[in-house]
This record gives sequence, C-alpha cells and structure tokens, in this order.
Amino acid sequence: MNARNLKILVVDDEPLARARLKSLLADLDAGEVVAEAGDGHGAILAAQESGAQVVLLDIRMPGMDGLEAARHLGNLHTPPAIIFTTAYDAHALAAFEANAVDYLLKPIRRERLRTALDKTRGLNPVQLRELEILKDPGSVRSHVSATLQGNLKLLPVADICYFRAEHKYVTARHSRGELVLDEPLAALEEEFSGQFMRVHRNALAAQAHIRGLVKAVGGGHWLVFEGIEDRLEVSRRLLAQVRRVLR
Repeated sequence: MNARNLKILVVDDEPLARARLKSLLADLDAGEVVAEAGDGHGAILAAQESGAQVVLLDIRMPGMDGLEAARHLGNLHTPPAIIFTTAYDAHALAAFEANAVDYLLKPIRRERLRTALDKTRGLNPVQLRELEILKDPGSVRSHVSATLQGNLKLLPVADICYFRAEHKYVTARHSRGELVLDEPLAALEEEFSGQFMRVHRNALAAQAHIRGLVKAVGGGHWLVFEGIEDRLEVSRRLLAQVRRVLR
C-alpha cells in the first residue's frame, strides 16, 4: 500500500484523541481519513461502509473493545490492516512485538505513526487469538460474526440459544434464525463457559434461554428453549450435570 493513497479509519472513544490522530495524519499527508468511530461496534460498521484499508484502533473502549473489534474485522471479505493504539505497559507491549503486530504507544509521535503506516499489513487469526491475553480477566466477546454474501454479520452472544457443531462448522441458533461460524466448538465452550454449558458432544446450550428439560417418548431427554421451537438432545453422559445446573 502507498501511504499517501490510504483510506484510513480512526477509532477511539475519546474525541480529543481522534482529533489529534487526524491532525497528525494531515501533517503527514498520509492518505484520507474516510471515517471515525468511538467504539468497536461503530468501527465495524464504519469499516464496511467506508472501505477503509487501515484502521487505527484504540484497545480500551467501552462496550466492544479494540481486540474484539479486530477479530470481527478479520472476518471481512477484504480485511483492513490494523494498527493498535494503546497506553499499555511494557509487559503487554511485548505481546504485540512477539506476534509481529504493529501498535502505537500513546501519546503518539508523528514519526512513529509514519513508520507504522509505511508497513501496514493485515493480521491473521492466530495473531489475534494470541493477543486475547491482553483482555481483562473474565472478559469475553459480546458478539460472534461471520461473512454472508460479502457482508459481515454480527450476532450478540446474549441472543444465542445454542451452538451446534455440524460437519466442519458450528451453527449459532437464535430466535431470528441461525449463523454459521468458522470456529471450533471447543474454543466457544472455553470462551463462554459462564454462559453456555455442554449438553452433548456436538452442542452447547445457553443457560439463560433454557425453558426446561423434557423426557422424550421412547427414552432420552431434550432441552426446550424460550423463543424457538427447537429441541436439543442431552447426552446420557451429561444428563446429571445438566440437571444440577438447571436446579
């Protein structure tokens, strides 16, 4: 990418920080700021609408933070390059350097910004997963995402009734339909262990959406959910554990 022709998205929850970044970019004649946003969710919408090639992305923001936003941006048909802006300490910065991820330490200096823009590059999923160590303890994604017909679809985790693995993919079922994810069920179980429980070797159920447990004619047990007619089979091995949670 030629830094002078870049389409840039500036993301920070502080308006003054965004203004400073835009001023630095103007001084450097470093492309065009095509959009700005104040949180991760807004960053994803702005990236899709503007076609930004580079995102200057703050990490600590209310709502969806920069690390989660970066994971979703990586699912876009043409993912933008990410340059994180951060006030993290030296220990955390080592995580960026170990994963060859570019970052700008606040307060951002003009020449450091120029260097970062000159070597813009995309991030791969492995790098983004490694950076999860920087998230606050107990913090999990607020959304999952997948690309549908070239557009990124965000689904709030709170809306999901269950995850079910089928073939190589996982389906996230919600009251309005479903979303097919390219994520392993085991990783979803680990991340969302406080919200979902394993009920079958191929399924996780959202505790908040379970209406009850019913016995099937001919044997076996099924979970029923609020808002959808689906029934989810509970394996014999996990039945006692599911009963304990539902009590």
